[in-house]
Amino acid sequence: MVDSALSSTPVWLFWPNIIGYARIVLALISMWYFPSAPVTAMFCYALSAVLDAFDGWAARTYNQSSRFGAMLDQLTDRCALLSLVMTLCVLYPRWQFFLQLSAVLDIASHWLHLHATDLSGKTTHKQSSNPVLHLYYTSRPFLGFMCAGNEAFYLFLYITHFYPGPSLLGISLMAFLTFLAFPIAAVKSAISVIHLGTAAADVVEIDERSRNQRKQ
Repeated sequence: MVDSALSSTPVWLFWPNIIGYARIVLALISMWYFPSAPVTAMFCYALSAVLDAFDGWAARTYNQSSRFGAMLDQLTDRCALLSLVMTLCVLYPRWQFFLQLSAVLDIASHWLHLHATDLSGKTTHKQSSNPVLHLYYTSRPFLGFMCAGNEAFYLFLYITHFYPGPSLLGISLMAFLTFLAFPIAAVKSAISVIHLGTAAADVVEIDERSRNQRKQ
């Protein structure tokens, strides 16, 4: 039944891709409200992030994985986070460089990783010989924890600017939650560095093989 539906359904209308379109709409709404309505913006952004888990479930359940869906998912993740980081740069200009650096690492590492996956002919980007990346992509609890913690850090930092919450010993609730989520975001950035280095090595290896073949 699933195979029959798969054969007759255009890729545009795959269930995971429809969820992806909804995520884009929610991300755009959050971008619109970032400056003026933090609760609405946070809700739409968080819901878009939560739906990220459901598009993967739909792809597995209905056998509707596609390269377009993988690219759509990655672009939505990267661009949504970038929009939030751009807002944080305005709210926290003192930390602009570090916020920019985190966004650049996130985008560059995932772009190069996806490109290396295509060049190597792999069917999915969720595989790697690197032990850290292997754990990252094969352990759903670990992947979910890292992604959720990373998103939580940026959202907590955003909300802290508008609603710091009650304070204890001079530390607001939202600032405390941001502090707790920071190590997860830092580890996520470290994984992005590993992503970038591993993907660069893979592309160089492909270049070397191609050059050797031309010499023969």
